[in-house]
Amino acid sequence: MPIRIPDSLPATAALEAENIFVMTEYRAMHQDIRPLRVLLLNLMPTKITTETQILRKLSNTPLQIEVELLQTASHEAKNVATEHLESFYTTFREIRDQHFDGLIITGAPVELLDFESVDYWDELCEIMAWSLTHVHSTLHICWGAQAGIYFHYGIAKHELPAKMFGVFEHEVLKPYSPLMRGFDDGFHAPHSRYTAVRREDIEAHPQLEVVADSPEAGVYIAKSVDSRHFFVFGHPEYDRETLKAEYDRDIARGLDMALPAHYYPDDDPTQQPVANWRAHAQLLYTNWLNYYVYQTTPYNVEEAGRK
Repeated sequence: MPIRIPDSLPATAALEAENIFVMTEYRAMHQDIRPLRVLLLNLMPTKITTETQILRKLSNTPLQIEVELLQTASHEAKNVATEHLESFYTTFREIRDQHFDGLIITGAPVELLDFESVDYWDELCEIMAWSLTHVHSTLHICWGAQAGIYFHYGIAKHELPAKMFGVFEHEVLKPYSPLMRGFDDGFHAPHSRYTAVRREDIEAHPQLEVVADSPEAGVYIAKSVDSRHFFVFGHPEYDRETLKAEYDRDIARGLDMALPAHYYPDDDPTQQPVANWRAHAQLLYTNWLNYYVYQTTPYNVEEAGRK
């Protein structure tokens, strides 16, 4: 949340120069507050697990948030009960005339397919195009980030020699970005993907900037310079056991999978994994909600996304 200080305090100019949000007494007295409307497009097959992980991050903030769960109508989900989807999820056709302060697009286990070969690609493109006029700020995660940066900016993904799988150390490249407020210089985050977007392709685009990356795992966070689009190429929402569940699943399928890197103590899968990314994962969601949604979205949600 912003700090409230007297209008004429000398520290105001210095704090604002550091991109620290300062609310003067005048603005605080005239501020209207309403719940934020956030739409979660859940593309993961394990929908209940994913929605729980992300809702946990959204809930750990003083902001009041109304979350709408969205599924694709052009894809039949096979790993969740139909009753759950009918009870809690909506479709794009039902919300296309509404406006939202924030949109979150999750990852999906389809990164080895060409984008155009994904059965719900056309519907996803329609949703991403709609977001330009109906959503204030969008957070794309993992494959959702690769799909979003490809759709909006034409940045291609590339297949990796082996799966990027594990918990990797990252560095902050834009320390004064509000998105990185409170981050340590180095921090950890999980990755689980077969493809990557190259840093040089992002940096060559004048409307994009790289905010954090990893010498081992590559780009972790990029954003548009107008702060309408955020691309997180890892899985900050993952729980302690999520990578273990993926590893155990693939081994059970007979796949030749390497252990998740930097995850098990002494690379011993009989030991409990160490969760060393949760604090920064929470900061990422909280900072996005606070600085790029709550602080800048119109008070009238029907104006969200409009130029």
